[in-house]
Amino acid sequence: MKVARYTVNGKESYGVMREDNSIVDVPKLGKTLRKKVPKTIDALISLGDQAENLIVEMLSDAPRSRRFVLDFSQVVLRAPVASPPKVICLGLNYRDHAKEAGASLPDEPIIFMKPRTAIVGPEEPVKKPSFVEKLDYEVELGVVIGKVGRNIPVSKVKEHIFGYTVFNDISARDIQFKDGQWTRGKSFDTFAPLGPCIVTASQIDDPNNLRMWTRINGETRQNSSTKHMLFNVYEIVHHLSKVMTLEPCDVIATGTPAGVAAFMKPKPKFLQPGDIVEVEIEKIGKLRNPIVTDN
Repeated sequence: MKVARYTVNGKESYGVMREDNSIVDVPKLGKTLRKKVPKTIDALISLGDQAENLIVEMLSDAPRSRRFVLDFSQVVLRAPVASPPKVICLGLNYRDHAKEAGASLPDEPIIFMKPRTAIVGPEEPVKKPSFVEKLDYEVELGVVIGKVGRNIPVSKVKEHIFGYTVFNDISARDIQFKDGQWTRGKSFDTFAPLGPCIVTASQIDDPNNLRMWTRINGETRQNSSTKHMLFNVYEIVHHLSKVMTLEPCDVIATGTPAGVAAFMKPKPKFLQPGDIVEVEIEKIGKLRNPIVTDN
């Protein structure tokens, strides 16, 4: 099930994306069925695995009326998580990326945080600050937490994942490398594109074997799979939960494979205003954002 957050005529809602290029508006369907449903997608995520059961039941009871069905052309997709408590990111979690960076493989996940003010959705511009010269991309599988947990055993991690999305870890490499740590260079507004939807965990048989790509103006820069992660999805959530309590709507970005601009040979090809960045993950979808100058 693909769940999306969007606006219609400026009003926010959420729904289930269908293969016929339509979206079932869940709050409208709930009103039609006179059933109490969460008012926001964040509240839906907080129901955990009960959320999908609720929607499946509603869809099975739905009348043939299309008053709660919208065409894609009617909506503007937004980042699927409106206000995550935390955006937790991993560094050097792909062997080939660590190799291209000349870095040693970590014994434990290397983590850093992004502020939620960095989040933008599909088609929203990524703003390049005028003083940033080395702007880079990173396709990453995003994990959306649906159930609170701490010290979660690997065997129980699946119970805490609501679903998966596409994440682009935009990075100002000049600032990142200058600082020697990653927070400032990765935390500018618009540096965390997210979307286009969340695919519920039950629909992804194996999150540790998904194809992933980055294309810049149509040119493929990254072409890999989550099977090359050093720490897989379940290990990541386990390790993070030993450090901090994970909460519903937390977003975890699981790292990127080789092919980033900074380490391209013979010369880096950093992002410039006017570029179109597309990051895509199998079974989830494509996230597209233009690069613009931050005036």
